[in-house]
Amino acid sequence: MITSPSNPAIRALAALRNRTSREETGTFLIEGRREIERAHAAGIDLLRVIRREGVDPPSVDAPETQVGPAAFEKIAYGRDGLIAVARTPDFALGAFPAPDLLLVAVAIEKPGNLGALLRTCDAVGAGMLVVDPVTDLVNPNIVRASTGALFTVPIALAQSPEAVAWLGQEGFRLLATIVGEGTPPWELDLRGRCAIAIGNEDFGLPRTWIELAGEHITLPQAGCVDSLNVAVTAGAVLFEAVRQRVSGKLGER
Repeated sequence: MITSPSNPAIRALAALRNRTSREETGTFLIEGRREIERAHAAGIDLLRVIRREGVDPPSVDAPETQVGPAAFEKIAYGRDGLIAVARTPDFALGAFPAPDLLLVAVAIEKPGNLGALLRTCDAVGAGMLVVDPVTDLVNPNIVRASTGALFTVPIALAQSPEAVAWLGQEGFRLLATIVGEGTPPWELDLRGRCAIAIGNEDFGLPRTWIELAGEHITLPQAGCVDSLNVAVTAGAVLFEAVRQRVSGKLGER
């Protein structure tokens, strides 16, 4: 059992909280029993499970290292005493079996928002295309905020030109969420193969994406604020798309 926080193996694991180390090693951290077990069920390559002394192991097939409390706290936030090292999956478009409902998340900055978007996509059965990524998808805060949905949602990374070309090749109808002059989602046909684009927290969608979209979506708001959190907006629009697919009809005008 490793007890010292300064042990070289512990320091190497703690370094995976930094993007540079994750990219150099092609590995990342998964913290929490639920997240580890969901990753394992999804076929993520778990290289090792680190278990705090006294904690029961997760139900996964992976080598294990037991560590003392101080050593564990060096690499993890605490939670339930389990963390795994995993090989970073392939997020390329070529390995992306996209469903007919797709969320296009453009230049989202906050890991917590990306995690929340993944949870929503999992709930509605949508895929997610992350365009012009600002943070890497295996950021520990995304893994945690998604509660493991990172491993259950069909997901890919792309830059804008590649994403636009791929959406056209795959026959997606592109709709853009905007502030102000769009149409409420219940007045648009969100059935069929739809890609719903949502933009950066501060600046929204780039003009290029707005111009490429055939239709624009705006959630009507009764108060003084002009926009909602990206995850809230995506949830409202995606669940309306699900409602239409289940009911087979648009909402009332």
